[in-house]
Amino acid sequence: MAVTTGQLRQWKQDKRPIITLTAWDYAIAQVLDEAEVDLILVGDSLAMSILGHQTTLPITLDEMIHHASAVYRGVKRALVVCDLPFLSYQESTTQAIHSAGRVLKETGVSAVKLEGGYPAIVETIAQLTAIGIPVMGHIGLTPQSVHRLGYRQQGKTQEDADRIFNEAIALSQAGVFSIVLEHIPSDLAAIITDKLPIPTIGIGAGNRCDGQVLVTADLLGLTKKQPPFAKSYVNLREIITQAVHNYAKEVQEKNFPQ
Repeated sequence: MAVTTGQLRQWKQDKRPIITLTAWDYAIAQVLDEAEVDLILVGDSLAMSILGHQTTLPITLDEMIHHASAVYRGVKRALVVCDLPFLSYQESTTQAIHSAGRVLKETGVSAVKLEGGYPAIVETIAQLTAIGIPVMGHIGLTPQSVHRLGYRQQGKTQEDADRIFNEAIALSQAGVFSIVLEHIPSDLAAIITDKLPIPTIGIGAGNRCDGQVLVTADLLGLTKKQPPFAKSYVNLREIITQAVHNYAKEVQEKNFPQ
């Protein structure tokens, strides 16, 4: 049975951790879904891990729709969420509705994710949820704000911690079904998680969130440089390199094909 936003909320009440990973194509999406990942995020992180950009900023809405469509076709069970990329929702609520509507209409995914918890974004999200578009929030380290925030941990001062806490409350009241908490102190993430009626998904935010997310390329050891909070469970770069060397050797020695 397909995972729903309501089920995620129930899992929070049941204290059942929510397993989240990112995907960028049909094949990876199939693998994650068959492994019973609960939530698959088509994150704009694919701009860096898959398309080779230095930040997430260059990726376009059309590119996100292209990848999200491929991911959706590979999934039967997991809830699929797609990031709205930089400058596809910040200009106005009308722009955000148009972009989110295109994503849902053209890809088949169930929800969109927007970064930030400042008042204008909260108002935009409230408008999206009011017309029936499911939205996931994202606060703390928000990569689309890299030129202002960098990639350093957020919420370390009391002032910043209070701001992030208040953003979480405002987003919950605006109707988001879940919030990603990225690279914030674990104590702050735990306070937010305990306060909110909706699930929190942590990345670099400690183990007291309602679920965890990793960039799948990091988990598989495909990226050369990982953030400090990531973990590789296998080194596919090494495995793939060796496989290619073996193939090349057989071709050179005319042992393939036999």
